[in-house]
Amino acid sequence: MTTAEEPMALAATRLRTAGMRVTAQRMAMLMAVCESPGHLDADTLRERAQRVTGRLSLQATYNVLRALTDAGLVRCTQIPGHPSRYEIEHHDNHHHFVCRRCGAIRDVECTVGAAPCMQPQLPKEYETQEAAVTFWGLCPDCRDSAVAS
Repeated sequence: MTTAEEPMALAATRLRTAGMRVTAQRMAMLMAVCESPGHLDADTLRERAQRVTGRLSLQATYNVLRALTDAGLVRCTQIPGHPSRYEIEHHDNHHHFVCRRCGAIRDVECTVGAAPCMQPQLPKEYETQEAAVTFWGLCPDCRDSAVAS
């Protein structure tokens, strides 16, 4: 059985390992991201973190998410037409599928070869560190409802 202290202790350990100062806001936000399925926006993560911290301003939410992202603990995904979404950083350079109808986001493994998955044709002075690919289409539920219509 997991106690409420265990996720907090784990979050504190992860923050310390990343060289970050441990605060209640950072622990609560890291727990919210860790315990969340999928890709959540800042408002949803703020609501979840407030269950632990009480009041948490939107500015503090963005500050904490930025610090966690900069420390390599959280990945921020920016998809055109959608608010930034956050997930635990696995350092796997995966990509995303976005449903055009419902907006659901799903992880997609690296499509070709090793990270960064693509070799851009750039002069040798450029250092490519990451490739972000977004696949667009319909998820199974939306595809099925479109066929039924």
